[in-house]
Amino acid sequence: MTAPSPERETVYLVGTTGHPNYGDEHIAACWLRHLAHQAPDSEVWLDCPNPGPSEVLLGKLHPNVRFTDTLWRLCWHADSREPWEVASFVRQAIHDPGRAPRWVAGVIAAIRADVVHVIGGGYINGIWPHHIGLLAAAVAIGERSGARLAMTGQGLTPLPGEARPLLGALSRRFDVVDVRDTPSLDALANVPEVTATGDDLFFGITPHMYRQDDCPEVMVCVQSDLLSMSRAALAGFVLETLRHWKIPSERIGFVEGMPLVDREIYTLLKHELPGARFYPFSEIMDSGLPANAEQWWLSTRFHLHLVAAATGAAGTALAIDADYYTSKHGSLIASGSGWSLNTDLSLSVAKEPAGGFDLGTLDSLRTAKAELAAKIYFR
Repeated sequence: MTAPSPERETVYLVGTTGHPNYGDEHIAACWLRHLAHQAPDSEVWLDCPNPGPSEVLLGKLHPNVRFTDTLWRLCWHADSREPWEVASFVRQAIHDPGRAPRWVAGVIAAIRADVVHVIGGGYINGIWPHHIGLLAAAVAIGERSGARLAMTGQGLTPLPGEARPLLGALSRRFDVVDVRDTPSLDALANVPEVTATGDDLFFGITPHMYRQDDCPEVMVCVQSDLLSMSRAALAGFVLETLRHWKIPSERIGFVEGMPLVDREIYTLLKHELPGARFYPFSEIMDSGLPANAEQWWLSTRFHLHLVAAATGAAGTALAIDADYYTSKHGSLIASGSGWSLNTDLSLSVAKEPAGGFDLGTLDSLRTAKAELAAKIYFR
């Protein structure tokens, strides 16, 4: 294994890319672009659950980025999904890689890090309780290398069982602690200097994410995973809403924020909506999201809400569960997205007369993220 030159800084990002998922890929992309601009000579690692697809999607965004899944594999390799046990195993494996000999080379690469940055998203919480091991891994790397530790834009709720004290203890070992919503901030109330600057994607909203042509009047993004209702119930609600609005189907578009998962409801509806346009994940990543200020949106997906509202588009967020998505969408509405939140599929949705973030709000949100980045890097 070739060691980096002593003067080259090593940045170790931890994220959940490659599944793929629209928001997760764009969050990683915004940090890679930032590092490409500010630190093009640094060695950058992105530790993620699917490094192969991540390299294809993101590998051109920094000249020295490499991809691995070391920390994720350590979390998966633990004998339990219980957060305390996962955290204990992962920390031991970082300090004594022989505990997980298949990933010794990856651990050696990780402990070279000057900065470990757990980038934003909603992947460390009670839905995936073993992912708290990612924070434990960062702490252990810091113990071995003295690396600067940061977590940004984290959505930590619903809390993972009895792990609240563990979450607080690990977070206090970080130099920069930032979350994206009030419930997550409350979960870390005893952590000094924790901030809540919102989702990391506010740092990366740029014109390249949008397309100007082929933007239907009404846009829909509805998922089929993590639902507290049946797929049929969600499909029926969407169809009744679109018919209530009296929108011809050829003026309706469906967006796939996660491949397959976000086309299943569309598949149920497409025969009732002949002429509706479907935008697959690959197309919106390559050509941009068809979003503008003249549209109305229905979205269960959090990051589609964020990115569409950033154009000035009006819309309604559909909360598909009681804890996870309700808090996520609520954080955007509290930040000024101008959207409404529908938590009851028995209630009709009215078209919003206006909506979207105003430019001043977007600028202040991005500035807060830029100030956060300055605390993490290049001190």
